[in-house]
Amino acid sequence: MEPLLEIRDLKKTFKIKNFFGSTTEVQALKGISLSIAKGESLGIVGESGCGKSTLANLIIRLDEPTEGSIILDGQDISHIKEKELRKLRSRIQIVFQDPYSSLSPRMTVEEILTEPMCVEGVKTTKQMRDKAVELLELVGMRSSNLSRYPHEFSGGQRQRLSIARALTTEPDILLLDEPTSALDVSVQAQVLNILTSLQKQMNLTYLFISHNLAVVKYISNRTAVMYRGKVMEIGPSKNILMSPAHPYTKKLLEAVPIVGKPFHQPDTEDASVNDGDIVDGCSYYYRCPFAEKRCLEQQPEFLAKEASHLVACWKG
Repeated sequence: MEPLLEIRDLKKTFKIKNFFGSTTEVQALKGISLSIAKGESLGIVGESGCGKSTLANLIIRLDEPTEGSIILDGQDISHIKEKELRKLRSRIQIVFQDPYSSLSPRMTVEEILTEPMCVEGVKTTKQMRDKAVELLELVGMRSSNLSRYPHEFSGGQRQRLSIARALTTEPDILLLDEPTSALDVSVQAQVLNILTSLQKQMNLTYLFISHNLAVVKYISNRTAVMYRGKVMEIGPSKNILMSPAHPYTKKLLEAVPIVGKPFHQPDTEDASVNDGDIVDGCSYYYRCPFAEKRCLEQQPEFLAKEASHLVACWKG
């Protein structure tokens, strides 16, 4: 079966000027390759700065890749022109971490939900209002909320509104960038249940970005673990959490507090070590307790721990 979304050797380099005017290059993505099938949910996990959000921004074309391809339904969308972006963005929508900053405080709920419909060609006011009511009901909210403003809602309700707005164009793919991280645990569960229900009803495809492994396991069929712009491990979410193969994945799991289990602070990263200096080898070399000479000299290829569980580690 052809994947709905395929990412091939995607790279992104940012040029940064310092105070003295000299420029340095930072590689945010170093050859990411992923594929997502229609109706699937793929989780992306990793610490801050690993490239998760950069990947989402490239897919939605808020930025352009330096190298590589993004294939949507057989079409390369990596460098499409501005005129074609409108059609693309109706098929791929994004839900951001902070719903308050992503919703206009000057617009009512009805205006927030109907504005994308105007672009999509929904003509009459009644049609748009009826669809707005339908979208609110999908995310568990009442039609009486149409005249209210974002500041009148709780954080969980605002995130529901963000999800409803993302659904106005009837997208194939939702990019969910830390959609529950700013919410209380009980509210997180409500939002996750809504997302799960919507996926079943509408056959949506999710790319779910998070640092919370438990949340990713709950909502994602598969999980990819990223570190310093590379995918270190990918496989079924249950396998990743119950039987991690990469040393970095194991460190991430050790950092998750568990009731009744003594907490061990993970090793902190040595600030004097710049993993960006590693050109040919594994980005995790300087932090890995099992590193050997070839890890520094040669980038590990994906090895199959199981048929669908791949790990980029010579010890895998």
